[in-house]
Amino acid sequence: MPRARTAVTPLVFFLGLITLYGCQEDLIPIDTKSLLFPGFHHSEVVGLIAGFGTTFAAVPDLVAMLKRRSSAGMNPRMAAILGVFQIAWVYYGLLIDSRPVIAWNVIAVFINFLSVGAYCYFIRLGEAKSVG
Repeated sequence: MPRARTAVTPLVFFLGLITLYGCQEDLIPIDTKSLLFPGFHHSEVVGLIAGFGTTFAAVPDLVAMLKRRSSAGMNPRMAAILGVFQIAWVYYGLLIDSRPVIAWNVIAVFINFLSVGAYCYFIRLGEAKSVG
């Protein structure tokens, strides 16, 4: 088995060199217009796809909390800290005029707001049950 790995390493290195050789000077890729979405550049399409994954990564925790109607296992500090930095990402997106950065982070701020709100709601609901 070790022999097969050593044969693959030069191949991967060679393919990487060929890929870099295909780039223009300074190794900067060209950001052309997308054929599928003419109003967007390729970088914006990639940003929209990547943003989708990172934005909705917190949704399973929110759904699980709502299904079990309990805040058990949820850390509100993580969602709050993430929300603060996503607001910073929205501001950064405005500075660089990037639609994907702005759009996905606005949605993510909303999701984190819902998570913290649901956490607070279930904490109060638990306190009301224990008192009453």
